Amino acid sequence: MTAAVPAGGTPPPAQRRSVTGTRKLVAALFLLPALLLLGALVVYPIGYSVHRSFFDQSGEGFAGFGNYVEIFTDDTILTAVKNNMVWVVLAPTVATALGLIFAVLTERVRWGTAFKLIVFMPMAISMLAAGIIFRLVYEQDPDRGVANAVWVGVHDTFAGSAGYPGARPLAAHPLRAAGGGAFVTKEPVRAGTPVRLPLVGVAAPRMPDDARPAAVPPAGGKEVTGTAWLDFAKGGGGRLNAVDARELGLEGLTIEAVRDGAVVATATAAADGTFTLPPEADGARLRLPGENFREPYNGVDWLGPSLVTPAVIGSYVWMWAGFAMVLIAAGLAGLPRELLEAARVDGANEWQVFRRVTVPLLAPVLAVVLVTLMINVLKIFDLVFIIAPGSVQDDANVLALQLYRSSFGTDAHLGVGSAISVLLLLLVIPVMLFNIRRIRKEARR
Repeated sequence: MTAAVPAGGTPPPAQRRSVTGTRKLVAALFLLPALLLLGALVVYPIGYSVHRSFFDQSGEGFAGFGNYVEIFTDDTILTAVKNNMVWVVLAPTVATALGLIFAVLTERVRWGTAFKLIVFMPMAISMLAAGIIFRLVYEQDPDRGVANAVWVGVHDTFAGSAGYPGARPLAAHPLRAAGGGAFVTKEPVRAGTPVRLPLVGVAAPRMPDDARPAAVPPAGGKEVTGTAWLDFAKGGGGRLNAVDARELGLEGLTIEAVRDGAVVATATAAADGTFTLPPEADGARLRLPGENFREPYNGVDWLGPSLVTPAVIGSYVWMWAGFAMVLIAAGLAGLPRELLEAARVDGANEWQVFRRVTVPLLAPVLAVVLVTLMINVLKIFDLVFIIAPGSVQDDANVLALQLYRSSFGTDAHLGVGSAISVLLLLLVIPVMLFNIRRIRKEARR
């Protein structure tokens, strides 16, 4: 017979064990599908990768630690390891710092919500789409790449640009090469006699939009006058060394009068190519400086070997700064305002309040953001693969990309690929352990 439970008492030990055992069995049944998936999708692949990393390319010969030695001796893989270190240090730090700045600065402005929405919008874009966008942004041609269009615009604002790259005189022209890309008249010039400075080799797109048909200034006077023009007309025709109606003046061309190696006067050609030099230029030779003909500034080689990694990191920060900003803004909203006001009452300025009160109080949130981004960048693959051209992928290489390159293709070496995957796992584990310890420490507070 089953023992009756006394009124208001506790069940006998046997009944308690039965209930507890049933609950454990039900819990195990509910957990079983998740445990099976975890084992099939996580535990087994990790175990197989560790096992495969000790075998050679064919998978039949035991290689020991040879694949791990290759990781730190092969130049390409070693570059990937170094680049990953740069990524882990630079990308999370910059993204977190920008997120903190955006969150603090937009806290009190009326349009702060709209600004946060704009900054967070890149998170809705896939890595593939972001990579394509920034591949175009970093295009070398300033007419196509936004980054170089801005850079060249700023450069030309302060330094100017060459007007006619590739322009040159013909052998029959009254000009000859003078070294350094410059050209000089073969004979000294005289006041009252218009000087002719014809050039060829100027492409139509290089001609100024407001260029006018070349004109010949009137003869006479004490000044040295002349015309610099493109001695070529569309459709052909025209006379050599003569200004024809369909030929255009070289507006903006710099002309120097040189005597005994010294510049005595300078002039700039007008829209119709005419120029005027003071009487001091009489008897001098006219020189067209090489600055008129140098190749125009073409911007920065963003995707070159030296800048490709910072350029890709910039695209990553563009995507993830909004993520950092949202988390930090949430933490900022929960700060006790009385502490901030007390600091201000005590005489602290806004910078001191930010540095000594706001940042220390936000330390747990900043740690969450920083650790999350560190784990994320250790696995970065898409942006590097898409943005970096094939010619510089070795310079922009990271471990996840090298894992892909080593594991697929005709020359795939699954032993090295598995060793790289194990190395990535080992790099992630300390960050995860730090995160777990931090979470437990926060839970005990």
